[in-house]
Amino acid sequence: MSPPWRRRVAEVADLLVWSTLMRPPTLGPARLICVDGHAGSGKSTLGEELAAAAVAEGSADLVHLDDLLDGWEGLADVAGTLERDVLGPLVEGRTGRYRRYDWHEERFGDLVEVAPVDLLVVEGVGAGARSYAHLVTTLVWVDAPPALCLDRGIARDGEKLRPRWVRWREQELELFRRERSRERADVVVDGTGEAERAVVWV
Repeated sequence: MSPPWRRRVAEVADLLVWSTLMRPPTLGPARLICVDGHAGSGKSTLGEELAAAAVAEGSADLVHLDDLLDGWEGLADVAGTLERDVLGPLVEGRTGRYRRYDWHEERFGDLVEVAPVDLLVVEGVGAGARSYAHLVTTLVWVDAPPALCLDRGIARDGEKLRPRWVRWREQELELFRRERSRERADVVVDGTGEAERAVVWV
């Protein structure tokens, strides 16, 4: 049996998928949910639940922006890579392709194909980029304090990577000041598990 917090995320995902499918297509004949927020906020967990909920309604796929990043310094370019290699082809009814970044080897590796589906979920820092906002059906912001997100990241990756995480946080803050993803979001989802309201429509 899944823990209560996981069931709560699954319920949120069901609601978001339902509301997205009620909207007109934006990615060619398909729909696109983008999940943005700080690293460590809970985007990956929500993204997985969104993809699972979407499969129950039709064809779906999930893209993690971490797989497209060119390492710790790749944040500025990842939205352009996604738009060029994945979203652009999908709009035209073609299969998107990208090289998955291997964080252990610190290089790009396997080629991943993203075929046209009814609903595509993209999660990761910077997923709410303005450059392809016209292709996004629903923009989700997962809300959690940056300090909490930093603590979660270091707890996961180890104290030795604290300098990397601190530098990453600086890049995030600059990106979000520029893109204003939270302000443009269609819905804000609580990433702490403590808020009274898990979902706020904006």
